[in-house]
Amino acid sequence: MSEPVPSTRTSDADRDRVAQLLQEHFAQGRLDQEEFSERLGRAYKAKTVGDLAEVTRDLPARDLAEVGGAAQRRDEHAGAPPLTMRDPALMVPWMLYAGVNVLCFVIWLILFLTTSYGYPWFLWVMGPWGIVMGVVTFGVMAAQRGSSDEDGRGN
Repeated sequence: MSEPVPSTRTSDADRDRVAQLLQEHFAQGRLDQEEFSERLGRAYKAKTVGDLAEVTRDLPARDLAEVGGAAQRRDEHAGAPPLTMRDPALMVPWMLYAGVNVLCFVIWLILFLTTSYGYPWFLWVMGPWGIVMGVVTFGVMAAQRGSSDEDGRGN
């Protein structure tokens, strides 16, 4: 496919593509707010392919982080660190479980000590929720252990 002639009229799709490219460069910190706004305005006012090329002339065609290559290839082979009980992804739900169940137990204890009500209804909150939490926790940890074993054999 041949390179477009700079004097060729541009389309809305071309302007949108350049606007998206400018947004990516802005997000990566290559453009400040004022320059981004100015270039975006020029991109949407562009009438020719040459006008659009001028807007992005001093910006790299692809992200410079991709050029490093070796570091990226190393990162691709690195797996996620194993999940432990200290990881917030597991600790937060367990702390929430503990907090709700302590609250339910305290409410039951107050009722038990101040009235003749003695049915341990808090167990209906603690039991099923605890079973679900345990199954999910052990399932996640077993799945991670299984995937790390597979990764170890594959290398």
